[in-house]
Amino acid sequence: MYKTIKGIFENGQITLEETPPTIEKSDVYVMFMEKFEEKTIKKGVHLGSLANKGYNIPDDFNASI
Repeated sequence: MYKTIKGIFENGQITLEETPPTIEKSDVYVMFMEKFEEKTIKKGVHLGSLANKGYNIPDDFNASI
């Protein structure tokens, strides 16, 4: 069975972001992605994010079904 675990390679060391499954011995393959980008997670609704982009709310949006 294969298990993928995300990590970061920096200064010659790999830091895993998850705990690997408990296995006594296993083959390990390391795949390097082309580019590392730190991602900021923006949660929630951003008011006005679709303004002036052609999206409109219908007039009867809150009408009962």
